[in-house]
Amino acid sequence: QVQLVESGGGLVQPGGSLRLSCAASGRIIKINAMGWYRQAPGKQRELVAVLTSGTNTNYADSVKGRFTISRDNAKNTVYLQMNSLKPEDTAVYYCNADRVVVAGSLLPYSSYWGQGTQVSVSS
Repeated sequence: QVQLVESGGGLVQPGGSLRLSCAASGRIIKINAMGWYRQAPGKQRELVAVLTSGTNTNYADSVKGRFTISRDNAKNTVYLQMNSLKPEDTAVYYCNADRVVVAGSLLPYSSYWGQGTQVSVSS
């Protein structure tokens, strides 16, 4: 019904930057929130940043001032600009589309995840 495709991960040195993108496609009527989560080896998945269909944003304390989330509603795409990257930012980053209104669905809302993209920060 809905697919999320992420891109932009890779290997970067400490202090460097990366930009992640996530495009949603399918029978989408509306996406109420899009965000990024990450999971490092041996750790639980955690919120990085989320942006609602308005302008409300929420960031993890560990990325405030370094990461910026943005969204192109017309393209159902969310971006994560990551600056001043640190080794502890190394993780698989997952895109999430939440409270999605899908045409033809019996459910009022659904949630979807991308396949994940690896971000590695190392010298």
